[in-house]
Amino acid sequence: MRTVGRLPAKFVPRKKLRTKPANINYHRVALIHGEPEHKIDEFMLYSDEEEEEEEQECDEEENARDGGGYIALGGIPHHPSHTHHVPRRKQSFAQKYLPLSRNFADYVLTRSRGCGRLEHQQINEEFGTRHMLATGMFKERPIPLNRINKVFCSQWLSDHQIAMGTKCNKLMVYDVNTRQMDIIPSLLSSDLHRPPEQQCGIHSIEVNPSRTLLATGAFCSNDIAVYRLPTLDPVCVGEKAHSDWIFDMCWLDDQFLVSGSRDTRLALWRVDEDLEGPRENTTLPNYGHIKAVRVKKCNGAEKVRAVIFNPNYVEIVALSLNAYLHVWDANRFVQKMSRKLPHAMENVCLTRKEDSSLYAVGSKSHTTLLDPRTLHYVRKVNARITGCGIRSVSFHGDILTIGTGVGAIMFYDMRAGKYMESTMNSGRAVVLKSTKGWVSADDQYHDVFHNVEYTPAIYTHCYDWSGMRLFTAGGPLPASLKGNYAALWC
Repeated sequence: MRTVGRLPAKFVPRKKLRTKPANINYHRVALIHGEPEHKIDEFMLYSDEEEEEEEQECDEEENARDGGGYIALGGIPHHPSHTHHVPRRKQSFAQKYLPLSRNFADYVLTRSRGCGRLEHQQINEEFGTRHMLATGMFKERPIPLNRINKVFCSQWLSDHQIAMGTKCNKLMVYDVNTRQMDIIPSLLSSDLHRPPEQQCGIHSIEVNPSRTLLATGAFCSNDIAVYRLPTLDPVCVGEKAHSDWIFDMCWLDDQFLVSGSRDTRLALWRVDEDLEGPRENTTLPNYGHIKAVRVKKCNGAEKVRAVIFNPNYVEIVALSLNAYLHVWDANRFVQKMSRKLPHAMENVCLTRKEDSSLYAVGSKSHTTLLDPRTLHYVRKVNARITGCGIRSVSFHGDILTIGTGVGAIMFYDMRAGKYMESTMNSGRAVVLKSTKGWVSADDQYHDVFHNVEYTPAIYTHCYDWSGMRLFTAGGPLPASLKGNYAALWC
């Protein structure tokens, strides 16, 4: 972009490659070959004024070849009334070379000054991520979680806070700057509510579009809890809609929320920020209890595992463990269609691209990319590790990030149609390998990992707004084992 100030350090002025005839009154002669060529750098900066100047020079040469001042081979001029060429006024250096900067600091400085408010400016959100991945700049910084059991979900709340939910039913917020972990109290349901037979923790954390509300699991795994951001004050508990664990949820807008459960039902909730509960104890935070606006069974589904919302088509898409995608009309909350997925084993994660132009479903050994208009698969991305069990997928621009069950994070380039390769090691794919974290080494651990190296599963991962920091978390893949893993890659 154009900035006001000095030229960039690597600015290269454009050289004129054409040569002018020394005198227009002589016979036409061929150009002398063998002149030293101008050295061209790997990156050149040009301006519009230079191209206009070059076009004018080309026009002048064409006019001269047509007889405008040149003498033909026979010695008779074509235009006797030709006037001599008048040299144009020489432009200043500032007029000839507009200072173009590709320095990110110049962009931020110009934006802070307000110089670019009249023109459209946009940052390529994945440029920094691509550069850091290709050059191996991402370094793992483990986050100790003590004896917490398995991190299932996570979200960036700000540039220094990460919220995560665990299998032991704890909602925690980690501060990147101070490296402190805060545990947010879980919200209780009413006395008349019936809890599930067995608790299974928090599987989903979702923030509404305006980033004023956070929805997650309540103390009972079949209820939802809503907190106010950024203070994390309790707002309400949604109950009496599901009889089994809630696996995922998604916001339709700032007020309406959809949850999907293991009981094959979808529930539509309406959250009012001004809701207040009965003031029984003024010393404790006050919150109310709400019921779902509508609860419907997802036909053809077996345990709804993931739910996303497509704002372009105003559709809710649900993924079930029997390898089906189910499309719902968000306006009427009715099911429209279901389609069988090409891979039947362990379809547990679902995501969409930022512009809602593509869906991605993770299975045991593949990531299936689907067209949202027809749900036909566009491409099948084979995992580099067969049978690794894909547990989390996300889009960051044209980079598809894949978290596996063996502690490896892989990156697929959508534009190139292949896994990203390192520029440091030619031909080698970019893979981030996690450390072990903590695992309870009991008898079951030795039975499962006898003579086999233990690696945690990456149940969740998320980028910050800049794409320069990646949070990954998880734990042991077998359900019977206890352990945790969390790290910040930056």
